[in-house]
Amino acid sequence: MTARILVDLLFLTGGKGGMESYVRRLYGAMRRDADVEFVGLVSSEAAKLDLSWFPGDVVYSGVSGEDRVAWALGELRAVPRHARRIGADLIHAPANVGPHRASVPVVLTLHDVLPFAHPEWVPGRHGAVLRWLIRRTVANAARVLTVSDASAAGIVRALGVDPANVVAIPLAGDAAAIPSPRVTATRPEVLCVGNRMPHKNVETLVRAIAGLPAEARPRLALTGGGADDPLRPLADELGVSADVDFLGWVSAEELESAFRRSSLVAFPTRFEGFGLPVLEAMSRGRAVLCSDLPVLREVGGDAAVYLDPSDVAAWSRAIGELTRDDAELDRRGAAGLERASEFSWKHAADRTLAEFQSVLARS
Repeated sequence: MTARILVDLLFLTGGKGGMESYVRRLYGAMRRDADVEFVGLVSSEAAKLDLSWFPGDVVYSGVSGEDRVAWALGELRAVPRHARRIGADLIHAPANVGPHRASVPVVLTLHDVLPFAHPEWVPGRHGAVLRWLIRRTVANAARVLTVSDASAAGIVRALGVDPANVVAIPLAGDAAAIPSPRVTATRPEVLCVGNRMPHKNVETLVRAIAGLPAEARPRLALTGGGADDPLRPLADELGVSADVDFLGWVSAEELESAFRRSSLVAFPTRFEGFGLPVLEAMSRGRAVLCSDLPVLREVGGDAAVYLDPSDVAAWSRAIGELTRDDAELDRRGAAGLERASEFSWKHAADRTLAEFQSVLARS
């Protein structure tokens, strides 16, 4: 008998960064199993997106994934309602929150516990509502999936979940990425991908670039800041506006172009559930300079260079030294490619499907 799984994609808008990368690549690698049928419940904004990666039919909910209130109410009402309507046997909520009451089991992917570990970075009413939604979803979940051992430990610690009910399934780099030689240029380029949430700590890179002599300063390319990047005033203040390219939100093709131009990828984050940008860079053969966090060492192994995310001077020195050392950049890039090959989206998809089947067998 075929099991029908409703995949809760109300958050999908084209601007949610890592969580959207997760569902696109996870479900893009999900095998078409005769015993499982997937139905995606998507936001109203998803009408403008390419959803060809999803291995099943999609249903438009009419719920906005950009409107936080509408999204929260959709998780509480629209998801369980559509699950009943299509006769779902299980719901997968892949973006930290999901329905609190449902007539079928819910498998939740909780990427990290940032709102609990650092509430100062998710403040006010939004933070309070998000923590409430996560707690309620976790309490209702038949299984909690996460993306690293570090995140699994954080979930157990912050939310009191039974460790036996938390399963860590590592992510992977971009399977479609084609490693390319570094572009030999008179001026190296440092790339940083990610949004401007406080924990991403991108301002450290702007300050680090400013700390280098103008004649030895690489270009800094930043994605994910939107049309009016909040770091522009800092670049102006430090006198490095001409040295920083604010690329905003970029297409897949534009991102590939940015990787090809880069000599080095930097990731100065203060907190992550996994650290997908590290593997994204390594899978393209780029050297990686990243924060010294347990979760990033879990991902990058010996291939990356690790630094204290608070030490601007150390980032400045490391960027200056690495971008002047072509041999070391090539060595780190080759080591990163080898490291990235140890992670697989097919493996992640197969393990996720096995968890769905385990929950279904018990329901």
